[in-house]
Amino acid sequence: GNMVEWCLPQDIDLEGVEFKSMASGSHKIQSDFIYFRKGLCFGLACFANMPVESELERGARMKSVGILSPSYTLLYRYMHFLENQVRHQLEMPGHYSHLEAFYDDKKGVLPDSKGTTSSQQPVHWLPSIHRYMYPEMKITHPAGCMSQFIKFFGEQILVLWKFALLRKRILIFSPPPVGVVCYRVYCCCCLANVSLPGLGGTVPESKPFFYVNVADIEMLETEVSYVACTTEKIFEQKRDLYDVYVDNQNVKTHHEHLQPLLKINNADKEKYRRLNDQRQMLMYSQEVGEDCSSCEEDLFILFFMEQNNRIFQTLMEVSASQDKTLTADHARGMGLDPQGDRSFLMDLLEVYGIDVMLVIDNPCCT
Repeated sequence: GNMVEWCLPQDIDLEGVEFKSMASGSHKIQSDFIYFRKGLCFGLACFANMPVESELERGARMKSVGILSPSYTLLYRYMHFLENQVRHQLEMPGHYSHLEAFYDDKKGVLPDSKGTTSSQQPVHWLPSIHRYMYPEMKITHPAGCMSQFIKFFGEQILVLWKFALLRKRILIFSPPPVGVVCYRVYCCCCLANVSLPGLGGTVPESKPFFYVNVADIEMLETEVSYVACTTEKIFEQKRDLYDVYVDNQNVKTHHEHLQPLLKINNADKEKYRRLNDQRQMLMYSQEVGEDCSSCEEDLFILFFMEQNNRIFQTLMEVSASQDKTLTADHARGMGLDPQGDRSFLMDLLEVYGIDVMLVIDNPCCT
């Protein structure tokens, strides 16, 4: 099995990290990178696989070199270093001087790894729903991961958007390599960004767990909201661990009351059309040299943030009004389909504890 051969500091609790930093099934690929969560910390590891003429190593030497940090937003900066180091460890096993120097240069005060219960010390991922920390996002992941995410899922991103906004437990399955799937976890969390003040206390925390495996089952059983990915097919059978299961581009849920959210309605199609129109305009303005400062990443993140702000702004205004009545016109004003998004709206009001009366008729036949 996997084992930790070296670490600094030596007294840190790394139980299970040997399975988090090397995805199940990685023996079939040459290289990968992987984001994961360990207690209150986030990790990034780079994996590489090299053929060797050794019976003891069964013809292949596989290693991962990783780092842990209280926040995942800066981990990407060290990707190149980790890729070089894992190759170095494959070719010259046991030489750790570069890693020691890196640790001495970068080490900081980590939270106590023993107090890992998220209920005591929640990890507020950045960008946080409570604070508008948009500049932080630009250095979180490489340019283009959000546009690749939207090209991959197409209109299905509107389905994922609703589940993310409802703080559902979303599990994304994919065979290795898992690095690009970890980006999908991040992008999925970005769909639910809200920058309105005053929402704070009513919002359940959404957590990017990145890569999880069977060793995480006990921890996942206690979570009410997360986004994660896995390479282990057995998770599909463990329905009590997730609300939404994503297999490639196929988004599904076993909860009957969530089934209506899987259907793309006219308002969803209109949102997707607007998003693509804005993207085309951005690309055109870059071609003619008018605007080089903004990028697709900014556009996508702000598109969904503005959409979410509009919904919650309307809901809060209606809840503060005298009759607290939410009408079909309100729904259309929020960019929602009065009929197709009725169950989504009802779930939204319940999850965020917003006191509003929904009077949109639900026709018995359409």
